Amino acid sequence: MSRAGEENYPTGISGKTHPPGYLSWIVWGLGAAFYLSGFYQRVAPAVMTDYLMADFQIGAAALGNLSAYYFYSYVAIQIPTGILVDAWGPRKLLTAGAFVAALGAFLFSAAPTILVANIGRLLIGGSVGVAWISLLKLSMHWFPPQRFAMTSGLALCCGLVGAVSAGVPLRILIDQFGWRPIMLASAAVSVIIAISLWIVVRDDPREKGYAGFISSETGSSLSVSSLLSGLLKVLTYKNTWIIAIAPSGIAGSTLAFSGLWGIPFLTTHYGLTPAKSAALTSLLLLTWGLGGPVAGALSDRIGRRKPIYIGGAFVACACWYLILFVPHLPLWLLTLLIIVLGPASGVMILSFAFAKESVPLSLSGTVSGVVNMGVMSGPMILQPSMGWILDSKWSGSFESGVRIYALGAYKSAFILMMAWSIMAAILICFSKETHCRQMIKID
Repeated sequence: MSRAGEENYPTGISGKTHPPGYLSWIVWGLGAAFYLSGFYQRVAPAVMTDYLMADFQIGAAALGNLSAYYFYSYVAIQIPTGILVDAWGPRKLLTAGAFVAALGAFLFSAAPTILVANIGRLLIGGSVGVAWISLLKLSMHWFPPQRFAMTSGLALCCGLVGAVSAGVPLRILIDQFGWRPIMLASAAVSVIIAISLWIVVRDDPREKGYAGFISSETGSSLSVSSLLSGLLKVLTYKNTWIIAIAPSGIAGSTLAFSGLWGIPFLTTHYGLTPAKSAALTSLLLLTWGLGGPVAGALSDRIGRRKPIYIGGAFVACACWYLILFVPHLPLWLLTLLIIVLGPASGVMILSFAFAKESVPLSLSGTVSGVVNMGVMSGPMILQPSMGWILDSKWSGSFESGVRIYALGAYKSAFILMMAWSIMAAILICFSKETHCRQMIKID
């Protein structure tokens, strides 16, 4: 007999029970561990900007490009990942991704030139790019449907734990041991994760003799025509376009600031040490992660996605304006704004439940890939674009071999962030509410 509260869901093989909770969480947790490591790699350059600029003798544009190489391949892999996870399942993708991530981290740590470092970042981004969609797929198969928004929020929270670990703790380790040995150690961790994924994770509870939570006929064939057909079908739904583009402004702004440009901005213009600046950007990521599960649970409780999403997006815009364009804020107020900004930005996690409910269930992996591609296009474009603006406004000042940018240069770069955030808030207003139910068709 199924556990309480699960009897209305598919039970798969007759007489079988759903998997025990601890097993579901172990399987999900290993996928989340890989996602955590990927988020760590995503924001790690933020705390070593001075080391990277001095080591490779580069300016803001080249640094932004180095960081963005992660996003170039990450974004490119999203639609293929969404299609392949529907066809092959998450286990193979997660394992292969973790091994390639280890290779990329090794290349980055040993890079003699900026070109090799870029290649390492490219491999890391493309490999960890399979983690999020695969983790969402595991959530669908190993938990009841009503927990999807919650597990999505928890997944983001796990990722942001990785981001926080790439803040103050990473800066302390880098100051002590250097950035190259620490990046080499992260490559070893990725190998351990890969082996664990292959041994423990299975795509569906049925593979371990338990009943599944969804129909076993939700996969797709791997013929070229079926793959293209699924992608084209996903793109016929209006919500797909809106929900793919809108969160790029929210995630893009958060990751451009906390993942690269926030630390040098706070260090230069608030007189904070790199460690204290990293603490503030980590606080933003931490509250962003905490806001995800809260937004998901609240959305599930009231049975609506759109109002929470819109409210959070506009609150985030207001916070960004105050943080970026009001000079010399007291530290306590700056900290308070960051604490408010994080949860407000966390509403973007609703994009994945929102999108999944907007298309047929069989296309859930594909639409998740499309949406995640849109989400990550924000930092992919913002990080190098802001670096280019900073270099164009550079006055020629150096400190310890690192370029120093004036407040006016940062404000010029932050205009791009602000505009994208406002666009995101406005765009989500045009989405179609799903009322937290799987929809067959949304006009």
